[in-house]
Order: sequence, then C-alpha cells, then structure tokens
Amino acid sequence: MPGNRLGRVTEDISRELSAILRELKDPRITGCLLSVVRVEVTNDLSYCTAYVSTVEGLERSKEAVKGLKSAAGYIRRELGHRLKLRHVPELTFKATDSIEYGANISKKLAGLDIPPAPEEEDREDADL
Repeated sequence: MPGNRLGRVTEDISRELSAILRELKDPRITGCLLSVVRVEVTNDLSYCTAYVSTVEGLERSKEAVKGLKSAAGYIRRELGHRLKLRHVPELTFKATDSIEYGANISKKLAGLDIPPAPEEEDREDADL
C-alpha cells in the first residue's frame, strides 16, 4: 500500500469504533466504561482485531466482549457507512486489562514518597 494508508485506516477504525460503542444499547456494553485500547488491521484490510478494556477489570471486559461479538455485524455495517471503505474488515474483539493495570501503576506511583532532586530545590530558591 502506498504511503501510510494502513496506519490512517487503523486510526480511523479506532476512532469510529469508539464512537459506535457509545451508541450501542446492549446492557453488557453500556453498563461499564468501555474503551478501545488498540486496533490491529491486517495488510490486506480483511481482518481487524480490536482490544477493549474496562476500568472494572478483565472479567468485566470479557463480558463486554461477548456483547460486542453479538453486535459485530451491526458495528461492521456502521463502520462501512462512516468510513466509506470498499471492503470493511471482519471484526474480532479481545479483552485486555490494560486500563486497570495502568490505574494500579498510577496508584503505586502516587503512593511513593520521593524527595525532590537537588537541582529542583536550587531553582525554587532562585525564583524567590
């Protein structure tokens, strides 16, 4: 593919998937804060794997994936209408716990008591 078409299509699919997920009415999907973490598209644009995550954890993400699999046909049709692609890739969804993992790391970093570096103290004294 010439240029960076695959990258552009991947970003477009990711953006539109996020928008479509907000419009779905399945209780398995709407009952949680669902986010598209990463999208991978094959070189020939025939398959697309979307990794989704929730703040509630991996088990909740797996439940949301079940709802997404049942709505995959509708999501694929909506992607085709919004992106104007000749061939819309077949969608597969996979659950990941990356949001929960990132939140856990943030809590650990916030809990650390790290004294400021000596250069920062000198700059603070110079500003006064």
